[in-house]
Amino acid sequence: MSNHLAIATVTATLQRLLQTAVQNDVEGARITTVSPSDVGKGTPDTGVNVFMYQVITNPALHNIDATPFRSRGMPTRRQAALDMFYMLSFYGNNNELTPQRLLGSVVQTLNDKRVLTQDMIRDACQDSTLSFLSESNLADQVTQINVMPLDLTLEDLSKTWSVFFQTPYLLSVAYKVMVVMVEGKDSYPRGLPVRDRRTGGISAFPSQPYVEQVKNADGEELLPILVDSTLRIKGQNLKGNPATRVRIGDAEVTPSQVSSREITLPLASVPIDALRAGVQSLQVLHTALSTHPNRPNQRATESNAAPFVLRPRLTEVQVDDVVSTDDELYNATVTLEINLAIGSEQRVVLALNERVGTAPNAYMFDCPKRHQVAHRVMIPIQEVKAGEYLVRLLVDGAESQLQVDDNPESLTADQYIGPVITLIPVADD
Repeated sequence: MSNHLAIATVTATLQRLLQTAVQNDVEGARITTVSPSDVGKGTPDTGVNVFMYQVITNPALHNIDATPFRSRGMPTRRQAALDMFYMLSFYGNNNELTPQRLLGSVVQTLNDKRVLTQDMIRDACQDSTLSFLSESNLADQVTQINVMPLDLTLEDLSKTWSVFFQTPYLLSVAYKVMVVMVEGKDSYPRGLPVRDRRTGGISAFPSQPYVEQVKNADGEELLPILVDSTLRIKGQNLKGNPATRVRIGDAEVTPSQVSSREITLPLASVPIDALRAGVQSLQVLHTALSTHPNRPNQRATESNAAPFVLRPRLTEVQVDDVVSTDDELYNATVTLEINLAIGSEQRVVLALNERVGTAPNAYMFDCPKRHQVAHRVMIPIQEVKAGEYLVRLLVDGAESQLQVDDNPESLTADQYIGPVITLIPVADD
């Protein structure tokens, strides 16, 4: 997603892209970004004016932050999907057909450059004359930014110039830039996890191994699956002849117990390097007996790929670099270590819930981009009120487990008690 500088960054990127083209094709031509009514008032005698005259929400991506997406914790902030409309006007010596030559140069350039690439955007943000865009992160937007020509009728042009600009008409063309995703500042609060629920099964697929359900073998269906859990795999035709194997990720292991309807598999038998927090794919594999004495047994069939969620466990939580802001809020860096490696492409989100208070605060923060697999992540937090917060880490939606006080004599019996971090007000010197 992009910050508040995204819209200005698009205009600056277009200006910079077209400037390079027109100054090579028409000597002395410049790209301006003034209102059409100001063309000729201090602008060069020859040039192209780029003016954004309309912004609308993109109908396809406008509801990307709807409730079904938020319920999975993605995205963590509300966002606006925008389409931007530009009027490009050409001015200069009509006796030398300068406006038409400029029009040809612009059409040729934007026909070749239909996409504003990351390199184009970064070059604009790093331009010394555009220092006000140095904090723009539009280049990191996942959604591609396209530039498309618009066919405006004579009536459309007449209305645009007479109503919007109220100035004499100049030779013009219109372009649409889509789509720019502008992210808000406020993060969604994330409620505490549900302690109990029931889910239904799915119908079996006949005549080959079929996995219906994967759950923790030690208890109820809601019991989370952790790295030291034992899996209970239910289905049909699970037992192979002569052998049954289970594939998780890139690893294949032999389960401890196998029957036609159920397989028991300790996750401890799976190499730790093959496991990642988040949704894991599991398959049951059958091998068939070879009828030839010199041929090994061959794999005959494999089941459907059944998902299960492997939840990470926080092994260490630390807060550093606590800084107070003018609004009595705090910025800091939270360092978290988990028992499973986190891939460089996995999405990591930190969730904080205040432990006490009549109206407890809740925050969510994205982890910055990482470039390697690691067990430790550092996540900056901003504008958090002082207090004690329960800490959860979500890796591709898989949520680390909170500790529950199971002492019936405790004042916090049956409540979440950890892991926690504490932001303490900074004492005045």
